[in-house]
Amino acid sequence: MDWNALWTKLVELGSTWGIKLLAAIIVLIVGIKLIGALTKWIKKSPKLDKLDTSLRSFLGSFSKIALYIVLVITVAMIMGIPATSFITILASCGVAIGLALQGSLSNFAGGIMILLFKPFKVGDYIEASGESGTVEEITVVYTVLLTPDNKRITIPNGSLTNSVIENYSAEKTRRVDLKFTTAYTADIETVKKILTEVAESHPKALSDPAPFIRLSEHSDSALTYTVRIWCNNEDYWDVNFDTIEKVKEAFDKNGIEIPYPQLDVHLNK
Repeated sequence: MDWNALWTKLVELGSTWGIKLLAAIIVLIVGIKLIGALTKWIKKSPKLDKLDTSLRSFLGSFSKIALYIVLVITVAMIMGIPATSFITILASCGVAIGLALQGSLSNFAGGIMILLFKPFKVGDYIEASGESGTVEEITVVYTVLLTPDNKRITIPNGSLTNSVIENYSAEKTRRVDLKFTTAYTADIETVKKILTEVAESHPKALSDPAPFIRLSEHSDSALTYTVRIWCNNEDYWDVNFDTIEKVKEAFDKNGIEIPYPQLDVHLNK
C-alpha cells in the first residue's frame, strides 16, 4: 500500500472540505446576523412607517422564516450538496413536516386571514378565545395580547380566526350601559330627572346621541333604571366609573334609597 499517496489524498480531501466547511460557517454566521438586522429594520425603520403596524409585524416574522430557509440552502450548496438533490430532500421533508404540523399550518393560514380581512390590528383591545387584552404583536403563527394587569397572552392565529372576536377599539364611540336600583317608594320622575342630570353633566358624555334613561324593570326588592351614555372610545372607563360615583352622591343628597334585597313574610293566624 502506498502510504504517501494515501496521506496526500487525505490531506487534499481535508483541505478541500476544510475550506468548504470554513466558508459555510462564515456564511452561516454572517447570514444569521444579517437576518436579525433585517427583521429589526422591518419592524422599526421609519421608512416603513406608512405600512400598517400589523403588516410590519407579520412581514418581520415571515421574512425571518423565509430567509433562514434560503440561508440553509446556501450553506448546503457551499458544502457541495447539489441544489436539486437538496431541494428534493427539502420538499420531501416539507411534506412530512407539514403532515406533522397541521396545527401550525392552520395558524399560518389564520395569520394570512387576519392580515387580509383585518378583524383587528396592533393597538386594538379585543376579546377572543376566552381572553382579552391589547394586541401587541401579530406574527406568522400567533398573536400576542397584553392584559390590563400587564400579562402577555399568546393565542394561535388558527384559534382566533375560528372564534368570535369582540373588537372594542374598532369604532370611535362606545355606549356605557349601567343599571341603578331604587326603592319602590321613590318617585319615578324624580329619579329619572336625577339620572338625566348626572348623565348630561359629565364633560366626556356625548350629547348626540343623547343619554337614555328609563325605568326598565320591576325587580323583587327594587325598581331598576337603565342608563345609556355615549362617549368617545378612549373615555369609556372614565364615564363608567364617574357616573356610578355621581349617581350614589346624587341619590344620597336627594334622599333616594338604594334598597337591600328583602323579603316580605305574611303569617296567617
